[in-house]
Amino acid sequence: MSFQNTLAFAQSLDQADPLRSYRDQFHIPKFNGEDTVYLCGNSLGLQPKAARAALEEEMTKWAELGVEGHFTGDTPWFTYHAALAEPTARLVGASPQEVVVMNQLTVNLHLMLVSFYRPQGQRYKILTEAGAFPSDQYALESQVKFHGFNPDEAIIEVAPRAGEHTLRTEDILAVIREKGSEIALVMMGGVNYYTGQVFDMAAITREAHAAGAICGFDLAHAAGNVPLQLHGWNVDFAVWCTYKYLNSGPGGTSGVFVHERHAKNPDLPRFAGWWGHDQSVRFQMKKGFIPMPGAEGWQLSNSQILPMAVHKASLEMFDQAGMQNLRAKSEKLTAYLEFLIEELQQPKEALEVITPKEPSARGCQLSLLVHQNGRALFETLMANGFILDWREPNVIRVAPTPLYNTFEDVFRFGQFLAAHFRK
Repeated sequence: MSFQNTLAFAQSLDQADPLRSYRDQFHIPKFNGEDTVYLCGNSLGLQPKAARAALEEEMTKWAELGVEGHFTGDTPWFTYHAALAEPTARLVGASPQEVVVMNQLTVNLHLMLVSFYRPQGQRYKILTEAGAFPSDQYALESQVKFHGFNPDEAIIEVAPRAGEHTLRTEDILAVIREKGSEIALVMMGGVNYYTGQVFDMAAITREAHAAGAICGFDLAHAAGNVPLQLHGWNVDFAVWCTYKYLNSGPGGTSGVFVHERHAKNPDLPRFAGWWGHDQSVRFQMKKGFIPMPGAEGWQLSNSQILPMAVHKASLEMFDQAGMQNLRAKSEKLTAYLEFLIEELQQPKEALEVITPKEPSARGCQLSLLVHQNGRALFETLMANGFILDWREPNVIRVAPTPLYNTFEDVFRFGQFLAAHFRK
């Protein structure tokens, strides 16, 4: 559709938005008594109003029942994680047995690497994208060192071509084919945190398997952002956090996917804990780990009930809204943001969008490369009620999310940016 750079047009899009009521289900931070323009859901999603009631329900159960809360009520703590399996599976395109909510993101990544990074002979290398999120880099570095390898030799980083900011799928696939006999694992982000690029996970997985490698993804910036079909894409494993697009609170819990062909393999090496042990005999307290079937067999400790209660409330919202509906609005919101930035008509030397233009190659984010005084611009925006994210050395990440952001939010951001560059 053709866009217009007017408040009336933005408001007309909001009026026609079938998801507009969801904004009222969130707490919007205030600035001088008015709603901020919060465009930072790729860093921390806003608080659902249902979160407090979900927490209060479990706090009341704890107060009134104590330990008996493990076995009482509609969602007993003993099986609380199981109540999250079906909505999680719908979110990431999996079967309920292939997913589990537990721990936090990097902990889960390490647990997956224990099972799926199994170097043998000349096949010992890990392929990842250059500029992956630091926690992923540290996890991969420490895992290859744990196995006795030098990260400089054991980690292959695929970088953009000279003068480009994002990776070409054909370049990723070409490196996998070229180095295939040396690669034990392909492990990338589903969406690059810095540029906002969505990778072709299906194609990467096919190429990794053709080369004889395992393939996994960190979906921290993908889960709740873009449609996923992890089972259908034949991905081996994936991990994600829940505090960004999934709005489940700072330091919230994490999700794990293990494809059923692995999840039903009790002989796969793994670190074990009692919550992953066969629950039918768990309280017999005997030696000898027997994993639960499915992804539940990777659990270590008791479920984190309070973070999971918030996440449960958020997942219910995603189920109601529908991921396809959210994606449709997201594409339109991001396209409108892109239109307004292009309206600035700034030279590339001043401001550059480094996120791909193709809707299929991006989610709820445009990364603005500001070549001059970027930090000052970011601080000016923040000082005027625009909540965004700064990434060194010179990128402002702008993330209009479809559950609570409006076209008017995006318009107001564009207007402020235009006024800034007119000075």
